[in-house]
Amino acid sequence: MDLALKIALGAMRSVKNLAVVVIPLMILMQLARDYRLMERLLGAFAPVSRALGMSKRASLPLLVGLAFGLAYGAGVIIQASEEEGLSLRDRFLVILFLVGCHAVVEDTLVFVAVGANGWLLITARILAASAITVLCARFLPRSAFRVKVDPHGDRCGG
Repeated sequence: MDLALKIALGAMRSVKNLAVVVIPLMILMQLARDYRLMERLLGAFAPVSRALGMSKRASLPLLVGLAFGLAYGAGVIIQASEEEGLSLRDRFLVILFLVGCHAVVEDTLVFVAVGANGWLLITARILAASAITVLCARFLPRSAFRVKVDPHGDRCGG
């Protein structure tokens, strides 16, 4: 019983910590959208998205994932998919890039604290993730990203 209580309390602490970061982030993002600050910021980041083979809509989840990691980036990817129609191809490419290059700031700081070369880490991660993403964007057929619907109206992959 003591272990179950510790697990429950740990889970509640984790949810609280996520909420402390995610809720203000979502509020700031909404305010930035309302005051059209997002268009300016994302407009500046759009060339990066395009260079990686993604649309301009993919800029926000890409930027958030780079800065805050996969946990927060995933939430933004879901939100962008629902609200802004982020395509399946863009979702795939953003996730592919972030798998190799997520939380660049926080991970690098952890490794620098134990003696690693931060610039070397950042450069290697960004170059590797960029190369893989660009290759997939270029060589995966667009038909691989179409969602198929079976006769009963259910999604069945894509």
